[in-house]
Amino acid sequence: MEAISVVGGGIAGLALAARLDPGRFRVTVHEAREEPPRVETSLAMWPEAQRALEKIGILSAVAAAGADFGRMALRDGSGAVLLEAGAPGVIGVSRADLLRLLDVAVPGSVARAYGTVATLPASGLVVGADGVHSVVRRNVWGARARARLSPYLALRGIIEAPVSPDGGGEYWGRGQLFGILPASGGRTYWYASYRSALGPSGVDVEEALELTRAHFRGRVGDIDSILAAVTPETTLAQRIWTVPYPGSYHRGGAVLVGDAAHGMAPNLGRGACEALIDAVTLADLLNAGPVPAALQAYSRRRLLRSQALRLASSAMVRLALAEQAQPLRDRLLRLAGKAQGGAPSKAE
Repeated sequence: MEAISVVGGGIAGLALAARLDPGRFRVTVHEAREEPPRVETSLAMWPEAQRALEKIGILSAVAAAGADFGRMALRDGSGAVLLEAGAPGVIGVSRADLLRLLDVAVPGSVARAYGTVATLPASGLVVGADGVHSVVRRNVWGARARARLSPYLALRGIIEAPVSPDGGGEYWGRGQLFGILPASGGRTYWYASYRSALGPSGVDVEEALELTRAHFRGRVGDIDSILAAVTPETTLAQRIWTVPYPGSYHRGGAVLVGDAAHGMAPNLGRGACEALIDAVTLADLLNAGPVPAALQAYSRRRLLRSQALRLASSAMVRLALAEQAQPLRDRLLRLAGKAQGGAPSKAE
C-alpha cells in the first residue's frame, strides 16, 4: 500500500479521495474543520465537471440536488439587457450539497485527520488540495508561489426566494458587478463584487453588506430587494485572491490540485469545475501507473488548460469591473447583443 496524504478536505480533496484505488493506496485526508461551511453558496457544474462527477458516481445525485441556470442576461448597471447567453446543460448546485455527496462517495478505508497541518508528511505523496493559501504550495514551491491579493471584494449567498421573472443574470455597472441566479429549492443565489480595501482577511460581513447596499442602492429593484433580504449569517464576504503560475503542478513528492494549483477570480464560474477535473485526472493516472510518471502526465494534461482559464478569469474580472472604460465596454456589448438578433430592453 502506497501512502497518499491529501491536505485539504474540500471539493478537490474529497473528489480525489473518492476516486483513488483503495486497494492500492492508503489515503489520509487532512482537513482543518470537522463542520461543513456555514454559509451556502452555489457552484456551476459545466459538462466537463459533470463527466468527472459521473466517474465518481454522484452525477445523478448532484443533478437531483441542483437547479438549471437556463438562459442568462447580461445587463448594464441600470438593468438594460446588453446581450443574452444560454447555459445549456449547466447545473447549479449548492456547495454544501456537493461536499456532502463527495463525502459520501469517499471509501470508508480513507482516514480522516482534523486540525491545521503545520508540518508536511515526510513520506508518501503529498497532495495540496488546500486552496488559494495552500500550505503545501508555500512549503514546497516557496515564497514566490504565495497567493496574490486583488483589489476586489466578493460577497455571495442564497436567499429563500425565487428569482423574479426577467430579473436574473449579471448586472455590470461602473466598477460594480451583481449576479442573480436560480438556486435549488426555488431559491436565489446572489453575488456582488467591487473594488474595496476591506480585509484582506477576516472581512467584517456586516460592514461589507452595509457598503454593498450603499454601492447598489436604487440601481435595480431586484438588487435592492435581494440586499434587503440578506443577513450577515447567510453571507460570505472575502477579498479575491489568485495564485501565480507555479511552473509545474508537481515537485518532488508533492502535487497541487484545485485552487492550490490555479486559484482564479470567480467570474468564469470555473474554479470548482477545474478542481473536480484535476482530482479525477490525477486519481485515474495514479491508479493506472507508477507515481512519478502519473505526476508528470498530470502536469502535462492540466497545466496549460487550467492556467489559460486562470488568465481568462483575470481578464473577465477587469472587464466586468471596468471603471473608466465602462461606457466603451457597454457600447461593444450592445453591438454584440444586436448581432445576436436581440434588441436590448429595460428591466422591469
